Amino acid sequence: MTVLIIKALLAYLLGSVSGSMVIGTLRHVDIRKSGSGNAGGTNAFRTQGLWFALGVVVIDVGKGFLAAWLLPQLQFALPGESFTREIQMLVCGFAAVVGHCYPVWYGFRGGKGAATAVGALIAIQPMVIPPMLLTWLLVLMLTGWVGLGTMLAALGVVPVLIWLQASPATVWFGVLLAAFIVLMHRSNIVNMLNGTEYRFQRIRIVNWFR
Repeated sequence: MTVLIIKALLAYLLGSVSGSMVIGTLRHVDIRKSGSGNAGGTNAFRTQGLWFALGVVVIDVGKGFLAAWLLPQLQFALPGESFTREIQMLVCGFAAVVGHCYPVWYGFRGGKGAATAVGALIAIQPMVIPPMLLTWLLVLMLTGWVGLGTMLAALGVVPVLIWLQASPATVWFGVLLAAFIVLMHRSNIVNMLNGTEYRFQRIRIVNWFR
């Protein structure tokens, strides 16, 4: 158990390295003071542009992948119960997502976890990524709401894992991850209900031929 806790802590610390804050520091920008105030890729795109947002996404996806893929491979000369590589990947992947959302380096004000979750899932079960991205894109094109697309894409991970006959541990990881992603988007849900949620109008299908 000691080794697993150490690796989970390292994954959390890695997840706490926010892509938007790293790139923002280089450009002397804190995107938490702009737009929605969120330190994620969507707000980075809205307030700083495409290339800034792409850099943010690369870092945030990358740290999720490294946490779930690399950290379980580390060897520690410590006594204690050993866990399977699968369990270590699941724990480290989720810890990185939590770190992204509540980063210790930045006053526990981070993003909403989607990009880091994608990185972790690439390491854990890459076959869920295509349907996840397709769901996100279709919802975005139909509604213009990034948050709704992200939530539905996250929820869609669970049936895909079941269809892929993933282990019970991985399926429960998917359930926990989806619930956490939805929880982190609770403000988006409130805004949608109030009619104040930002929409990317140009990408909506209904606006293509106007």
